[in-house]
Amino acid sequence: MRISLRRLGEEAHACRRCSRTLEPNPVFRVGASARLLIVGQAPGRRVHETGIPWNDPSGDVLRQWLVMDRATFYDVRRIAIVPVGLCYPGTVDGADLPPPPRCAPLWQPRFRAALPKIELTLLVGMYAQEYYLGTRRKASLTDTVRAYKEYLPDFFPLPHPSWRNRAWASRNPWFAREVLPVLRRRVKVIIARSDETARLAR
Repeated sequence: MRISLRRLGEEAHACRRCSRTLEPNPVFRVGASARLLIVGQAPGRRVHETGIPWNDPSGDVLRQWLVMDRATFYDVRRIAIVPVGLCYPGTVDGADLPPPPRCAPLWQPRFRAALPKIELTLLVGMYAQEYYLGTRRKASLTDTVRAYKEYLPDFFPLPHPSWRNRAWASRNPWFAREVLPVLRRRVKVIIARSDETARLAR
């Protein structure tokens, strides 16, 4: 029997499997009617402290890529956000540690099963692409993002919008010129479909 999304969310929030190595505070947002799923890597310190996913400069950049305001971005009726690592993994020498490898296999399949209306999943960063694309990934993140058409209509790989990747964007102007317009069009259509469904349900 498929677990309800509410029950699954309660279980995920209560998860303490990694409590010996990090301070548990699972951060995600889900709604049964969501059509767009955003899978990032893991919460950073600011997200950990506020409990709001992408509530940091990286989130600001991601919303710029999507041409989306915060109200739409955080509307769980439209968009679900479930990172491959639900909790902040900590840092070493100022850099965030990778998501715990046990987290994604534990929670991603269950959340996907409880989100039946998802039409497109944004794979933001290397860890999300590694989990979902596996051997279908290219030799580098750059090559994977450039080959985004190969993963449609289910997945759309993106670089992580961290400040550390500003140099990447400068070296790869094709991303803003060729990839972002396609991303924005697809997301706009999906959000519009969500809004129409909600309107008809009133």
